[in-house]
Formats: sequence, C-alpha cells, structure tokens
Amino acid sequence: MNPNLKWKALLILAIVLLCFYGLVGLPNPPSSWAQAKANFSRQIKLGLDLQGGTHLILQVQVQEAVSQYTDQTLDRLTTQFREKNIGYGQIEKKSDTQILVSNLAPEQSGAFRDLLNDQFRDWDVAPAAGGGYLLTMKPATVAFIQNQTLDQAEETIRRRIDALGLTEPVIQKHGRGENEILVQLPGEGDPARAKGVIQAGGQLELRGVKDPAPYPSEAAALAAHGGVLPPGTELVRGKSEGGPTGQPSAEVWYLLERTPIVTGRDLRSATEQRSTDSPASWEVHFSLSTEAARRFGPFTEQNVGRPMAIVLEHRVQSAPVIQSRIDDSGRITGRFGQQEAHDLALVLRAGALPASIKYLEERTVGPSLGADSIRHGLQASVVSMIVVMLFMVIYYRLSGVNAVVALVLNLVILLAALAYFGAVLTLPGIAGVILTIGMGVDSNVLVFERIREELRAGKAPVTAVDAGFKRAFLTIIDTHVTTVVSAFFLFLFGTGPVRGFAVTLTIGLISNVFTAIFVSRTIFNWHLARMAREAELSI
Repeated sequence: MNPNLKWKALLILAIVLLCFYGLVGLPNPPSSWAQAKANFSRQIKLGLDLQGGTHLILQVQVQEAVSQYTDQTLDRLTTQFREKNIGYGQIEKKSDTQILVSNLAPEQSGAFRDLLNDQFRDWDVAPAAGGGYLLTMKPATVAFIQNQTLDQAEETIRRRIDALGLTEPVIQKHGRGENEILVQLPGEGDPARAKGVIQAGGQLELRGVKDPAPYPSEAAALAAHGGVLPPGTELVRGKSEGGPTGQPSAEVWYLLERTPIVTGRDLRSATEQRSTDSPASWEVHFSLSTEAARRFGPFTEQNVGRPMAIVLEHRVQSAPVIQSRIDDSGRITGRFGQQEAHDLALVLRAGALPASIKYLEERTVGPSLGADSIRHGLQASVVSMIVVMLFMVIYYRLSGVNAVVALVLNLVILLAALAYFGAVLTLPGIAGVILTIGMGVDSNVLVFERIREELRAGKAPVTAVDAGFKRAFLTIIDTHVTTVVSAFFLFLFGTGPVRGFAVTLTIGLISNVFTAIFVSRTIFNWHLARMAREAELSI
C-alpha cells in the first residue's frame, strides 16, 4: 500500500475510534451492549421537546426597581435637607419617576440646586407651581435601571435553577425589549416547584423585636400603643410558636424595628440540616459576612434575653430569644420539610430578585410526547438516509457505496461532536441532521458528476478522479461556507430550538467537508490502487 494512503487510512481509523469512544465510552465486557446503549443515552443530551420538561416565559417588573430608586432618592433628599438646613413644605412622590418638592424658600433655591448638581445628577429639575420644584428621573437613568434589573433577575434565576441540579437548562433574555426571560428546564417534571424556586424573593431580614409578646391582631397592637406606633417601628405578620400538637399555628402580629440588622445580602452561605429540637423537621443554618458579623455581634450582646425576629418574605418566620452573643452564624426554624428547607437554602444562597416577575407563558412537555418526537424524528432520519443510500448505489454503482460510507461516517462524527461539546439535541436539531444528509449527498454528487465528465473526455480513471475532486472542491467549500454563515446568524439571533438547529447543521457541514473530500477520495485512491489499469471505474 502507498505509504501516503496508509497514513490517511490510519487517520480515518483514529477519528472513527475517537468518535465511538465519545458516543459509547469503554463499556465493561459482561454487559457491553447494554452498557454501550446506556452510555450513548447519557452522552447525547436531549432538549426540552425530546426529553420533556417545563417551558416558561417570565416578565420582570422592572418598573418596581425604578420606583424603589425613586423612594431611595426621596429618603436621601429628606436627610440632606435636614443636614443642610434647607427649609421646605413637603416632599412627595408624584409617580415612579417624579418627586415634588413644595414650598421651598426662595432664598434657599441656590443651595437646593447646588445639592442636586452635586449628589442628584440622575434627575432633571423644573419649577413647579407654588414655589416648588419637580424632579424627573433622566431617561438614560431609567433605561440603565431597567437593563440592570433585567440582568440581575436573569443571573439570580440562573443561580437558583443551577442549584436544582437540572441538565442543560436554558435561561436567556427573550422577546424584543419587553423585559422577558425564557426558562426551559428539560427533565423537570414538577413545574410548581420550579416556579416556586424562581419566584421566591429570598428576602431575609433579622430585626429587633420591640414588644416581647406578639399581638393577636393588628388592631390589638395599635390599641396597646394608643393608636400610634412608636417611631421607627412597624407591624409584621407572623405565626405563633409552640402551639398545640397537631393544630396549625395561629396568625399573630409582631412589633419590629423598621431597620434590619442583617439582610440576605449579608449571607455568606446557607445550608439545610435536620432540626436539633425536633428530629422530624428541618431547619436552615446560615453564616454571615465579616462586615455583617461586626454589626450582629454588638446587637445580640446588647439584647441578650430579648427576642429577635427572623423575617422572610415580609413575614416573621420565628422570633427566638437571644441567649448569648452571636457573631457570624444562626439558624432559621419553622417546621420545614427536607425539600422545603433545601429550596429555602438555595434561594437564600442565590440572593433576592431585584423585582417581582410575572408568568406570561407556561408549557409542560410530558415524557411521552418527547418520546413520540424522538421516534418520529429517528424514523424520518432513517427513512431519508435509506432512500438516499439506495439512490446513490443504483445511480453511481460501486462509487455509490463510497458515498454511503462517507455519509454514515459523517453522521457518526456529528453525533460524537454533539457528545464531546455537551450540545443539546432538539427536534429542530434532528431536522439539521436530516439536512446534513442532503448536503452530504450533494457534495458527493458534485464530485461524481465531475469525474464522469472527465471520463467522458477520455481521461484515465486515476486522472479523472484527481481532476473531479480538484474542480469540485471550490464549489463544495463555497456552498458550505455560505450555509455556515447563515447558520451563524440563526444561532446569533435565534432562541433555544433554532440555535439547536444551527449548531447541528454547522457541525454536520464541517464534518461533511472532511468525509466528502478527504474520506471519499481516500476510498477512491484505495480502490484505484487495487484495480487493474485497463478496468473501468464503476461510477
């Protein structure tokens, strides 16, 4: 055998072995076939439409973040006016993006404008009726807050979904400027749990309790304080602790300090553990950052013997009594089950959503529907491949067998690449496989017709094969490059299923160039080397 041909054959063999290793691994001899099938199923990751799962489209209420920023600005303005002795009648929020300052003394308008130019550059100011000023948030600031809120919501949702341990979830922006996020969870059969984890606010606060005993109602709390709550406090709903066994806890109201000592942003970690008080229930243990520990330690030391409220989602989860100084750790109790404690811990670790979300679309794909899609997709692929193979063998005779070998190897390389890259195979991806079959046959047809032209011109088989591949090469490269460019734009601007189609098609086209040019020509050269000089090429 020609040494050059020998090295080409060894390269093809090495690629084939590498592909089979990527698809089925090295199964154990006793159960090799069953293990190979199991490895193949594990290596080829299936998308939502094939595996089943949950499809959600969420809309982030970014206007809430804009409104919150306006509230923070109003508080800052009030503080600055007090510190700089700027007299005013009233500061009120007119809308999500506007603040009205009324009855400002004319002689202090200069100090007011200096303050705005120095610390409130995100706001435009205009005179208002009655000697006041109307502050309006700049459009650029509104857009920045909205984009930042959307990015933070996407990242927070991604961290929460990743903590669920799902395979290849899709979390990405969706739509055109409507603040939407697409979430696809292949294999998640409990959409209610997924929605609960995504939507949970995760807002943890540790607050001081003003009155040791909770009140049975909001009216009772107000009556105890003469109808007016003490400054810097608020009533927060919660549940009583230590109720009779087997009976639900009664709803009560706690009078808490308005400003929390520690919030969820101060958490360093959160894990679920079995309760030390009741082995049948679970609790969440958390640790705090160094900065939070510096605040938390002195607070607990000064309030030994008094209750401290653990507030989650604006509800008092528990109000344990501080026994001693606590620096950087604590626990949340509440008769949790294991799954509930696990989900709460991962929500706390992932952080709070910057704004609430609204579900625009919810769709669940059952495993049976996914199995039907796989079966129909495989049937279409197999039937198309058989028809193409029969056509190539009948029309091009022995050279058609060459094309069939190249086509099969092309599909093997395609599936192996999907396995190695961890790509997800979707129903549009199967369509990409079928299209790859057509593109592969098209390349072989171009080469074979060129070879036929050279043979009709009276050239020898060796010369005809060489000229046929050389003349068809540029045409094949041109068609494949233009299709890859189209697939690139599909991947760039498409959503999950369209991207799956683009990825599968691109990998198939690249492998097709290798099989249709390199592998097919190597087979021809091997056949010509064994063929008698006077024999005709079967094509």
